[in-house]
Amino acid sequence: MNAALVIVLVVVALIVIVVGAFVAMYNKFARQRNTIEESWRQIDVELQRRHDLIGNLVEVVKAAARFEQRTLTGVIEARGQAVAARGAGPQRQGQVEQRLNGALSNFFAVAEQYPDLKANRDFHHLQEQMVESEDRIAAGRRFYNGNVRAYNTRFDTFPSSMVANMGNFQKKEYYEVDDPRVRAAPSLRGAFDSLNEPVTPTPPMGAPALQQTPPTEPVQAQPQVPPAQPPENQPPAR
Repeated sequence: MNAALVIVLVVVALIVIVVGAFVAMYNKFARQRNTIEESWRQIDVELQRRHDLIGNLVEVVKAAARFEQRTLTGVIEARGQAVAARGAGPQRQGQVEQRLNGALSNFFAVAEQYPDLKANRDFHHLQEQMVESEDRIAAGRRFYNGNVRAYNTRFDTFPSSMVANMGNFQKKEYYEVDDPRVRAAPSLRGAFDSLNEPVTPTPPMGAPALQQTPPTEPVQAQPQVPPAQPPENQPPAR
């Protein structure tokens, strides 16, 4: 076989290998990017559902109790900012959702002081829906950030970094909460357990107040002393 032909075949084979590797890496970038965008759309759907639930929750609280206006206003404003930030990207959305989480935590802490809410079925139904929504958002955030981490790592490795620059791929933003106090979504489970505790009945006016009897301590048995015996050789008393 001609040596020139061998060289040409080797060069063609190398070109095919390089092009094939470039296409494979490019397609992997494209698949990862599409997976990240799809996972973010799932989070966005859950955020929209959460914002709707918060709006309904606010209306129920307004109708059921004279709720503290400052706390209620804080939730309304934080929700408005979160709704307005949709489409601004995961980083901006994470910032406003962090404020909303803080407002919700304060909201449910104050709500424990209103016993009339425990009898409201709509409030409890929304409470359960909120718990489910928070769990879905937390799971979606973990899935999204895992995909972003794998995708962004390829920008720091060779030859993937070269393919990323040639293909005009860009790193993706994480969706995370920086404040450790609200890093986890606020859980509503058990938020109103204190309202379901048994209440001590109040005695009618004029009746003596009931006094609690202190617990009695167990009585220890005293050792029995045998009766004294008369000394020996002594006549009995007359």
